[in-house]
Amino acid sequence: MSAAITKVSTILTLADSRLPTGGHVHSGGVEEAIAQGLVRDVATVEAFLLRRIRTTGAVAASIAAAVCTSTVSTTDADAECDARTPSPAARAASRAQGRGLLRLAAVSWSGEAWSELARKPHLAVVAGMVGRVAGLSGHDIASIQIYTSMTGSAIAAQRLLALDPSDVAACTLRLASICDEVTDQVCSGLPGLVDLSDPLLDVLAESHVIRERPLFVS
Repeated sequence: MSAAITKVSTILTLADSRLPTGGHVHSGGVEEAIAQGLVRDVATVEAFLLRRIRTTGAVAASIAAAVCTSTVSTTDADAECDARTPSPAARAASRAQGRGLLRLAAVSWSGEAWSELARKPHLAVVAGMVGRVAGLSGHDIASIQIYTSMTGSAIAAQRLLALDPSDVAACTLRLASICDEVTDQVCSGLPGLVDLSDPLLDVLAESHVIRERPLFVS
C-alpha cells in the first residue's frame, strides 16, 4: 500500500463516527438546542452546524494543527484550550473525549509520545499528537477536527428529531465546502491560534449539564 493511500485511509478512519473514542455520547450542544426549541428541523440543524464549524470547530482545528506541526507544546495547547472554552461543562466534555481518543491512540501507535500529554488532555491536543505520530499534516488534522465537530452534532440531531438520514447527509454535504474553507483559513494563520468562542454554545453547555435525564453527556 502506497504512503498516499495509507494517509487517506488514516484520515478517513479518524473522521469515522464509529471510532471508539466516546464521541457518540456527545451531541456538541445540539440536544440542549433542541430542548430549548432553537433547533427543530433540517434548516435549523444546518444553521446550528454552521455555527459549530465556524467557532468551536475552528478553535479545535487550530490547536490540533499547531500541536501536529509542533508549533505549540502540548502543555501550552492544553492551557489554550481551557482559555478558549469558557464553559466548564464544555471543557469537561472535551477532556472526556480526549481521554477516549488517547486510549485508542496508545493502542494504535505505541511509543513515548503520549507521555507528553496531560492526564486528562483536551480532545484537540490529543488529535494534534495523533496527527503528528501518524504522519499527517496540520491541514489534515485540522480538517478532521472541523468535519467531526459538524458530523457529531448532525448525527445526534438526526436521532433526537427522527430526521430522514438522507436529508441530514445532504445537509452535511452542503456544508462540506464551508468545512474546507474554514480549514484553509485556520491553517493559513499558523502559528496563530483561533479565538472564536460562541456564547450561545457556552450557555447551552451549561444548561445541558443541569438538565434531568439528558440522552447525551453534552
